[in-house]
Amino acid sequence: MSSGIACTWMRGGTSKGGFFLATDLPQNTDERDALLLRVMGSPDARQIDGMGGADPLTSKVAIVSASTRKDIDVDYLFLQVFVDEARVSDAQGCGNMLAGVGGFAIERGLVKPRDGRTPVSVYMENSDSVAIAQVSTPNGRVDYKGDAAIDGVPGAAAPVHLAFKDIAGTTCGSLLPTGNLTDTIDDVTVTLIDNGMPTVLLLASDFNISGYESREELDANDNLKAKLEAIRLQAGPLMNLGDVTEKSVPKMTLLSPAINDGAIMTRTFIPHRCHATIGVFCAISVATACALEGTVAYPLASKSQGTIRNLDIEHPLGATTAVLEFTDNDELASAGMLRTARKLFEGYVFT
Repeated sequence: MSSGIACTWMRGGTSKGGFFLATDLPQNTDERDALLLRVMGSPDARQIDGMGGADPLTSKVAIVSASTRKDIDVDYLFLQVFVDEARVSDAQGCGNMLAGVGGFAIERGLVKPRDGRTPVSVYMENSDSVAIAQVSTPNGRVDYKGDAAIDGVPGAAAPVHLAFKDIAGTTCGSLLPTGNLTDTIDDVTVTLIDNGMPTVLLLASDFNISGYESREELDANDNLKAKLEAIRLQAGPLMNLGDVTEKSVPKMTLLSPAINDGAIMTRTFIPHRCHATIGVFCAISVATACALEGTVAYPLASKSQGTIRNLDIEHPLGATTAVLEFTDNDELASAGMLRTARKLFEGYVFT
């Protein structure tokens, strides 16, 4: 029998993928990526010969290691394994997979658990930033069971509270990489923003759609996708991302008024398929734009006040709640999110 690679398969938020210790994978990037493509079964639209679920949301990898950084428990590298391309990208982070990092780190002995809840400080290598994940650990053991529910995931699980530090501009250099609240690309008014995820915000109405269409309808709209891609390719250099032809960022998010008492409705392309929900960092970037007067989001968004603002960012399967904290001078101080996670499998994968 060929030897396998130790792996834990987990759902983190509305995503799912493989969690590995860095020490169990090749240190050479090309060798590592080739191995992960085999693990997922890419390139193949069905990923039939691997563990991937034939969707970008289920073809993800978290690589975790003990950190040598001061006051940091673990380092976390997120990799997006493309489904039908032989490509592995570290161009973006993933806040959903982040939800599983704390529990994984505790169970693999990288972090000593406390009784009740254990804070795990995570250095996010993709964005050079830090998150604190609060993991449920009654009696000093990770417990994935609980009564917290998030849209896009059936049932309930233990809550994982995520707090992010200094994520504005982590990829693009500043919150508004062009210095403008709006820009115009192909005669379309857009907001280019990066509060953890480089995102292009656009009005659905500018594309003669409502923004309430199903994921399947939008995926079948080749004309819409061609227009979005043309804008995305021009937005890349404007956002200090360079040529984004082969990159998974920026995300393209169509906006329309909320219909379920949320802050705003979204349809996000990641970047060439419509997201079933919305990514954590993308939701935070959208929520931030909702609070900034002058962005394309601001006129559509329901307004909230106070230093702590909970903004429900609506998406095809419900809503994702972003928590923004502001100073008394109305400046953004921090961002947070409630997610859940569940361990699905632990063992070995084979290539």
